[in-house]
Amino acid sequence: MEYVGEGVVTLFLCGDVMTGRGVDQILPHPGDPRLREPQIGDASAYVRLAERVAGRIPRPAGFGWPWGDALGVLGHFAPTARLINLETSITGSGDFAPAKAVHYRMSPANIACVAAVRPDACVLANNHVLDFGPTGLLDTLDTLAGAGLRAVGAGRDVRSARRPALIEAGDGRRVIVVACGTQSSGIPPGWAATEDRPGVDFLPDLSDRAADSLAGRLRQAKRPGDVAIASIHWGSNWGYGVPGDQIRFAHRLIDGGADLVHGHSSHHPRPLELYHGRLVLYGCGDCIDDYEGITAHQNYRHDLRLLYFAAVDPATGMLAGLRMAPMKTSKMRLRHAPAADSRWLAALLQRISRRFGTRVECEPDGMLTVRPAPRPAGQPMPGSG
Repeated sequence: MEYVGEGVVTLFLCGDVMTGRGVDQILPHPGDPRLREPQIGDASAYVRLAERVAGRIPRPAGFGWPWGDALGVLGHFAPTARLINLETSITGSGDFAPAKAVHYRMSPANIACVAAVRPDACVLANNHVLDFGPTGLLDTLDTLAGAGLRAVGAGRDVRSARRPALIEAGDGRRVIVVACGTQSSGIPPGWAATEDRPGVDFLPDLSDRAADSLAGRLRQAKRPGDVAIASIHWGSNWGYGVPGDQIRFAHRLIDGGADLVHGHSSHHPRPLELYHGRLVLYGCGDCIDDYEGITAHQNYRHDLRLLYFAAVDPATGMLAGLRMAPMKTSKMRLRHAPAADSRWLAALLQRISRRFGTRVECEPDGMLTVRPAPRPAGQPMPGSG
């Protein structure tokens, strides 16, 4: 991150990574394609939809195929820590969760697709990790562990679901991640982990009490020089508005010790904010999925994705800089977005983030940037005193 100086902790964050269903079918070891959706009964139909739009997709594609140009971008930035929201069950189970219209699963034999991006933590507190019941969740946990990948936000019981991920960041520093999800994102309350039941770290509401409890868990784990992240699956699939309870909750988390709020669930990016100098991503949008060729909600330009690279000052927790790499999905693969699309994304983020006073710029290289406003000499840091 050229412009942010030395001594920062760099983070890669993205939204939903859904490597199941149609994506699973193009990988080297496709699982059972059967679905129970109202209109589609075979996952391969999603591959055909994508091929109608962009042309033939190689089958089998390599494990890194869905990530495409994103792998080179990650190699360029070489972030200290990488965090994804893994929105699929990794299982061969056929135990479809009842009362759900859509179920995502990836074959455990295709775990190398997730590992290709080398995530330091995979958030599982979302509305698809139990699509195949407790067995599917346990299979997911076992598969991730077997690949040396860390899960956060779901577990075999409530204690493990709430356990923070501790990521070494060099020089004695760490990145600390807690992850949870809300019913507004589609997580059934019955998926909440308990003392004797596997599940997700479920937020029953966005009250001050819930925020204080979550922030308290971060403070308990945090040491000087650590960077603390709250990763939350919340909100609807579509729309740019941010409800007031989400804003209050995010602010309360930061006031309570979080350095960054990593929101996800919406299928497209939502506003971003600098609150007391700390970054709040209200919705990162999708990253990997099989939605190409689905024509609904095209005005949201769902084919455009963002990779977020945040630099955080570990001494203060404040954002030193944010760069976002615009990507475009084609043939179920991420490619560099054309210049016109990068400018469209910049204008969109600028417009929807205006209420938060956030300025988004498009650089000549196509990257989108957010630079914190400099403080006048002698002015204390926000939140100090």
